[in-house]
Amino acid sequence: MTRLRAGIALALGLWLSAAVGLAQAPPPAAAPGEPAPSQTIAELRQALDDAVARFNAGDTAGVLAYVSDQYRTGGFTKANLAEQLRTLYAIHDRVRARIRLDDVRMIGEQAWIYTTGDVVGRLRLVGGTIPVFAWEREPEVARREGGRWRLFGDQN
Repeated sequence: MTRLRAGIALALGLWLSAAVGLAQAPPPAAAPGEPAPSQTIAELRQALDDAVARFNAGDTAGVLAYVSDQYRTGGFTKANLAEQLRTLYAIHDRVRARIRLDDVRMIGEQAWIYTTGDVVGRLRLVGGTIPVFAWEREPEVARREGGRWRLFGDQN
């Protein structure tokens, strides 16, 4: 699960998706919090679009700009994410993330973002494109910092 969360964070860096809308299915009964307002969903979708574009461009600093310095999920931190991004970009000459925003729930000022997606990469030395990882309806937590949405993690 920690590896999956790391992958999700990596793909977002991965939170909001290019050309993909909210799923029409209602959230499961166990989803915490309240449905996010449409303005919040639009802001998060734009942040995800921008983060995915930075990820696809191989821009480590650009991806990390969407991650809080206090990010922590299951022991995985922003420093761990930076290292994984450097490694991913070192072994792939091209990576592409596709992320769908499934649901956004608010708990206080935190947005619980549920996404489905995948990442593929073209191996630098071999040239073949391979799946790197995929996930379905996995949660991530974001909050506003400095006027923009950033991944914050569940702080566990």
